[in-house]
Amino acid sequence: MLHLHRWAEAEQLLAASLALAPGHPAVLERLGRLHLGQGRNEDAMDDLGGALRSCPDDPELLDLLAAAQAGAGQVLAAANTLQRACTIRPEPARWLSLGATFDACGEHEAALDAAERALALDPNLTRAGFLKARSLQALGRIAETAQAYRSLLAKGQAREDAWFGLLDIKTVELAPGEFEALATFASDPGLSSEARMKVDFAFGQACERLGRYSEAFAAFDRANAAARERWRWNATEHHAQVEALARTSRSLAAGPDGDARGSEVIFVVGLPRSGSTLVEQILSAHSLVEGASELPDLGLVLNAESRRRGTELANWAPRASPADWQRLGGEYLERTARWRSQRPISTDKALDNWKYVGVIRAMLPGSRIIDCRRDPLETCWSCYKQMFAPGLMRFSYAFADLAACWKDYAWLTDFWQREHPGHVRVQALEAILADAPVQVRQLLDFCGLPFEAGCLSPEDARRAVRTASSAQVRQPMRRQTGVAGNYGNLLDALRQALT
Repeated sequence: MLHLHRWAEAEQLLAASLALAPGHPAVLERLGRLHLGQGRNEDAMDDLGGALRSCPDDPELLDLLAAAQAGAGQVLAAANTLQRACTIRPEPARWLSLGATFDACGEHEAALDAAERALALDPNLTRAGFLKARSLQALGRIAETAQAYRSLLAKGQAREDAWFGLLDIKTVELAPGEFEALATFASDPGLSSEARMKVDFAFGQACERLGRYSEAFAAFDRANAAARERWRWNATEHHAQVEALARTSRSLAAGPDGDARGSEVIFVVGLPRSGSTLVEQILSAHSLVEGASELPDLGLVLNAESRRRGTELANWAPRASPADWQRLGGEYLERTARWRSQRPISTDKALDNWKYVGVIRAMLPGSRIIDCRRDPLETCWSCYKQMFAPGLMRFSYAFADLAACWKDYAWLTDFWQREHPGHVRVQALEAILADAPVQVRQLLDFCGLPFEAGCLSPEDARRAVRTASSAQVRQPMRRQTGVAGNYGNLLDALRQALT
């Protein structure tokens, strides 16, 4: 019944089995699988924990428990469980699972170690090769990252992903013959539609670097057309959501003046490709700040509260009491506490939090919020050239959708500034690049941080960076980063949509 997903029948049979054999590990294991399949992760953890009391060294039970823990948002606990399973029975797939779990919680040194252990057991495990490359890039080991992708290409493993990964580094020059090899691969009529989409994103990047802008535009256009077929976005629904969040926030109290709850957190928000990684890198260069990158925790806390109340945020938020907001803020701080174990302040660069500034102010009135902005044409064009993780940033694959999202974003963040003066800072990328000494001092002052000269050299900050700009922020700041002007009238449709 389980393999057929006939959950109700399976649950009846397992309940009867449990009545006959209370606490039997085999029954508890199947109950755990059932509850995992139903998304009832906490129940699965209880079942599997019971089974493990009888069979503490069963690696398959530990694998299942780790899956339940990860599903419940307890990613570090899942990693610890998988480490135990790897100790008992080290297998390539298990090391890979452990590495992916470490990757998900930002522990990239550990993720790299797990990937290398998997590859030591199975050198042809393709996913481990990609995990190794991703981990190296997050750690700033850019030359090794390029070599890892080139190794995958040499083996002929998932070449569309390897080409995309190599070009997505953004700072690595192609070696002699590589452009021609990529062009040949891109013209292969046997590529699947998904593979062709990835290769077109990569080929567009390669053409842009060579100044072949019309070819780059055509490749990006093909790639985005394919992406739109997979990931739809509804501008009307998005606009309604943004307006609802603005209406909801008017009823939320941000806490009394001087309430310092959340002062240990700096939120960095904005649209992708807007300079947010650079801002976080500047802050992370400070001796008091830990750069935690894009954390899911605010969304997880709010979603859990929505499930508990049985209604969406816009409905329950106006009825929430100050005690509710204090509780939710406490949950967020507890979930993110590990990022402040070495330094007292941490960043949270989950970009989509620009929608929830009013909620953040209610939960954590002492936090600071930095809204990162860049020229709208450069931002939208840079997004259009980027293939994001599946299902994320769905607005980025059409000029009309990009412009609609930009307008919603600018309208709402302007609203937040009016509603919460002194607590939201708009930080323009162009301003930092034009006058870093002044802008960095102002940024640190806004965050309540004393000036440190190291913040003027953010490329030297030693931390993991997990965004599309991970290689770019390892380089000294440049005064000019825009390329949209090179495309001339090819971007007229985007310019028109943004007006």
